[in-house]
Amino acid sequence: DVRKVFAREADSARGSLRSRARDLSAEVARGATISDALAPTGNYFPPLFHEMVKVGESSGHLPEVLRQLADHYEHQLTLRRMFLAAIAWPALELLLVVFIIGLLIWLMGVVPQAQGAPVDILGFGLTGNRGLLIYLGFLAVVGLVLATVYQATALGMLWVAPVQRFAMSIPGLGRAIETLALARMSWTMYVTLNSGMETLAAMKMSLASTHNVAYTRHTDRVLRALRGGNDIHTALTAAAAFPHAFLDAVEVAEQSGTLVESMQPLARSYQDQARRAMSALTVLLGVAVAGLIAVVIIFLIFRIFGFYLGAINDALDMRP
Repeated sequence: DVRKVFAREADSARGSLRSRARDLSAEVARGATISDALAPTGNYFPPLFHEMVKVGESSGHLPEVLRQLADHYEHQLTLRRMFLAAIAWPALELLLVVFIIGLLIWLMGVVPQAQGAPVDILGFGLTGNRGLLIYLGFLAVVGLVLATVYQATALGMLWVAPVQRFAMSIPGLGRAIETLALARMSWTMYVTLNSGMETLAAMKMSLASTHNVAYTRHTDRVLRALRGGNDIHTALTAAAAFPHAFLDAVEVAEQSGTLVESMQPLARSYQDQARRAMSALTVLLGVAVAGLIAVVIIFLIFRIFGFYLGAINDALDMRP
């Protein structure tokens, strides 16, 4: 019984989900549909989840829809875990370098020279407590900028388009980003179209699921083409943004009348490619982090060497 299911979820949920699960359980117990019970939760659950539950209830195929959603989110979670596990060591190395630089800045203010002036080995003009605070403030700003760009990318904001276009132009990285986006889109097309969702709504959600402005900015054009009576392949081709292999698969599926059935193997194929792309992406990120660490270390070596060389020259000049 659905009321028992939600009651058990409310009992077993942890963290921020617990209060929302309790609210859902209470609403369902009072006789509300699941989609109505989800409405007050706002943006806590993804828009795809809201819409698919509503379609599943109206079509009478809610169990099948939920099973497909479970597969979809499990795949996304698997990719995220793979990515985090792969970058854990490079990220730890980067944090160690950042910590060492901060420690050097602080020590150079605490340990004075013979003249009583702070030692500025790094040449940044940052020493002691004040220098450390400025350094930490700089790191906080960089972190805030990166977090803002990440959130804006997830929300599909247009101002991040140049950043995404630049990233997609980088050999290796661009291919990985494209594959991940198409994997999400093809799976969302399969789930939405298979649930009986209206084509316009299904394509709108499928394009939004890419989280890539290179595709989402063509949403209005694709929807206009569909309203004009064109098939999905023609509408996507008019956008001039999708790779030929993806368009060919959609075209063959539509011509054979098996669009929904064909989207599932296409989605799985792109999921396999996405796993390989994620592996390639993590390797690229690892190399980039290692290169950044090497640059920082080389810079520190030259700065310290230059500082001591200058100190030796000053000592020689001071000899009687």
